[in-house]
Amino acid sequence: MGRKKRKYKIIPDVHFTGMADKGRSIGRTEEGLVVFAEKVVPGDVADIIVFKKKGGVDMGRAYEITTPSPDRVEPFCEHFGKCGGCKWQNLNYEAQIKHKEIVVRDALRRIGKVEVEEFLPIEPAVLTTFYRNKIEFAFSKRRWLAPEELNSDVSNEADVLGFFASGFFDKILDINKCWLQPDPSNEIRNGIREMAKESGLPFFDIRENEGFFRNIMLRITTTGEVMVILSFYHNENGEVEQFLDKVVERFPQITSLMYCINPKLNDIIRDLDILPYKGNDYVEEQLGHVKFKIGPKSFFQTNTKQAKVLFDKVVEFADLQGTENVYDLYTGIGSIGLYIADKCKQVVGIEEVEAAIEDAKENAALNGIENAVFYVGDVKDILTPEFAEKHGKPDILITDPPRVGMHAQVVRMLLELEAPKIVYVSCNPATQARDLNVLAEKYRVVKVQPVDMFPHTHHIESVSLLVLKHSI
Repeated sequence: MGRKKRKYKIIPDVHFTGMADKGRSIGRTEEGLVVFAEKVVPGDVADIIVFKKKGGVDMGRAYEITTPSPDRVEPFCEHFGKCGGCKWQNLNYEAQIKHKEIVVRDALRRIGKVEVEEFLPIEPAVLTTFYRNKIEFAFSKRRWLAPEELNSDVSNEADVLGFFASGFFDKILDINKCWLQPDPSNEIRNGIREMAKESGLPFFDIRENEGFFRNIMLRITTTGEVMVILSFYHNENGEVEQFLDKVVERFPQITSLMYCINPKLNDIIRDLDILPYKGNDYVEEQLGHVKFKIGPKSFFQTNTKQAKVLFDKVVEFADLQGTENVYDLYTGIGSIGLYIADKCKQVVGIEEVEAAIEDAKENAALNGIENAVFYVGDVKDILTPEFAEKHGKPDILITDPPRVGMHAQVVRMLLELEAPKIVYVSCNPATQARDLNVLAEKYRVVKVQPVDMFPHTHHIESVSLLVLKHSI
């Protein structure tokens, strides 16, 4: 017996008004039914085919767009719609940042339930293409098949190098030109793919956990330095060295060529030895007046030019006078702390990743910064009354937590410390709003500034200035 075809519900005439998570738009029917859908943009009116219900809300994608949005544009990338990266190339940039600003406003109102005394217009990105300094690609012997190729004689067996197709862990979309990273990124990636094919060595098969070529990571700094890290499954009979020699010969612009051997079931290389092959084991980046040495495992803001915009906003909100004791929570490699160190008396940074703190200390020395100290550990464990007694209570506290926001214990400690000012940098307006709701017990939200770090994606940064209610 054949399998019954599943019948999907179609909802007609959904009016889409806003941007949601993961490339979806939010819309409503005339009856007020809320719908989240893919392949539509704010301003579209569309019939939606529903695939599932989540939290009582219909989720689906466009079945037919009956009235296109006036903000629709033609995507500039040939891979748009297949690649899992840029979700909003079909929406003009002015509309993108308008809707991102609304996302921040709505989060503060609906989740935070806080009054914002001044909500500043969003800072658009300096560059809307070729803005990333770091990017990673995967080798595979299985390519992603377009819908029209499915159920045909076309084979998915091919040596490819690119991004995982949206929704797949084992299918790679072969990338010809990526608009995310500046030259020589495309030249190096395409050249290495060609060389890998010519070598006759197998591309990786993640299903079978076999092959030779696994991944490539590129860092390209605004100072013109290029780091390439190649990941291989094994190194037998010197194949790695033979291949890397050819890479060196073909791409003299690579200033730091490194590699690792990854025999694991996943592509994560943070826990592996990354070995230098040519040049330094780092690249240098300039962010404003501060120089950063970035190693193969360093975390650094992936949009250098827009990071300066973000950090300058932190400086503006902090309004440092040179006498302040500043705590920098979730400091990473000390990026913000080192950026503001010349404007305050002391910076005290806390970060749970030990390698990041090592980078922070090295970069402090590189810039001759002597008024910054850094501690390794989870912020909730390190930031205690005893810690504050040892280092002095903060005059200003800067926090830049991961997407999950601050641990509840950290938020309560901030209320206990009563720093006169808090500058809260967030990559997730929802968790920032949640934390501000608790901090509102003692703090006013004086200013909020959205900053677009990642054009054509749903990601948005938000900087908030909080001032203690009883401070003068």
